[in-house]
Amino acid sequence: CSSDLLNVNGHEKTGMATPYIQERCINLAKRGLLALNPEWLGRGQLLEEKGLDHYRMNQLDLCGTSGLGVFHLAVRRALDVALGLPNADPERVAVTGLSGGGWQTIFLGALDERVKLANPVAGYSSYVTRVQFPSLDLGDSEQTPSDLATVVDYTHLTALMAPRPTLLTYNAKDNCCFRADYALAPLVQAASPVFRLLGAADRLRQHVNHDAGHNYGRDNREALYRFLRDHRFTATADFPLAEIPSEAEVRTADELRVPLLPGNQDFNSLARRIAAGLPLPGKPDRARLCAVVHAPEYVVVPTEAGSGSAWNAEVRRWRLRMGLDWTLPAVELTPPGARSTIVFVADAGRAAAAPRVRELLAAGHRVVAVDPFYFGESKIAGQPGLFAILVAALGERPLGIQAGQVAAVARWLADGRGLGPVGLVTEGPQTGLIGLVAAALEVDAISGLEQRGAMASLREVIEGDVTVMQRPEQFCFGLLREFDVPQIGALVSPRPLVAR
Repeated sequence: CSSDLLNVNGHEKTGMATPYIQERCINLAKRGLLALNPEWLGRGQLLEEKGLDHYRMNQLDLCGTSGLGVFHLAVRRALDVALGLPNADPERVAVTGLSGGGWQTIFLGALDERVKLANPVAGYSSYVTRVQFPSLDLGDSEQTPSDLATVVDYTHLTALMAPRPTLLTYNAKDNCCFRADYALAPLVQAASPVFRLLGAADRLRQHVNHDAGHNYGRDNREALYRFLRDHRFTATADFPLAEIPSEAEVRTADELRVPLLPGNQDFNSLARRIAAGLPLPGKPDRARLCAVVHAPEYVVVPTEAGSGSAWNAEVRRWRLRMGLDWTLPAVELTPPGARSTIVFVADAGRAAAAPRVRELLAAGHRVVAVDPFYFGESKIAGQPGLFAILVAALGERPLGIQAGQVAAVARWLADGRGLGPVGLVTEGPQTGLIGLVAAALEVDAISGLEQRGAMASLREVIEGDVTVMQRPEQFCFGLLREFDVPQIGALVSPRPLVAR
């Protein structure tokens, strides 16, 4: 019998054709191990399949089916194949990979006890660490799926490897993510007591590489070979610990290409199939909507931040504090003789929506233009979509936060600030959904809703093949399973709902 070593890829565009991956697999084969290297979804040969882009997995989440499950089932099936190879030894099954491959390594190893040894390389860090180093470690959709952090952190997944041999490899000079100086220690600190408790303290090891960049180069590969030798995953008595030069044996992508069967599914096609039967039958229920979007109830503590005049209106600027978590910018414009109040939110942000604000002022409304989380001045620099999916991983929902913020502004205005009812006006498909949920949940303070450019159905997200990085709040887990836009709109009734 021979050891099986499952080699899982990261986000390398060239996938299994990547030279260093091939060199590792060739070296393992020359040492008598069975080395299987499956292509990763959306990478390498599968990069041609647009629907397998990782940020499209959240289309399944919208339908109430975990997009993460597709990733996990794919790598588990690869393990099935590895164990089905001739001479495979089920007692000597290992898995390794860099970056996204390191993530697959710990996720599979922690949850599937058929894995007897794991070597994740620069593949993950604790959620606590990610918050501390947000410019480096936020992680993609599969690394930060909805609600995962409410169940388990990557510290726990590392500990779940015990008592099986686990080598944590990190790069000291990593220029991508999961750098050794901050990512490694919390994992070791959390997992070591569990390994000791099970009498396997020597089976948790660490290796820090000092070569440049985000790499699984020769030094890291030789650390793997030593670890396999030390834990008797060798298939030969003379097990070389040094890299066997294999550059001349590296194949091209065309040489490695595998013909695929027609009709291969992807995240978008799966989501279309599931969405066809949604939402499930049932009467719209406000309490259930609140639970699905995880809507918080904020209380506004306002601080005036300046005043002036513009467009023949009195202007007051506000910082609106909401609990301990959020402060939103808002500007209040009151024309002479104003007789009602409008809360205005726009996809482009309040600063870019001047023409619409002037229309509302001309119609005699006091306008309070506000930027909720992720919009306008409240948008986070860099890759804001990654922050939004991290929020969902921690058990909140961007949509619920945004709707809760808008509803809180309406309550603040309705509570003793005069000028009659408080209407809500939105502009764009994103704030259109936010406003719809806010109006459905806040019955007393919001007197009606007017939308411009809003979606007629949540299915437009799937039919338009939108990614979570484009409109993160629209991928609220399970929302389409129970509600579509008409069902949410029914909760606004009998107050007016106008869609233009």
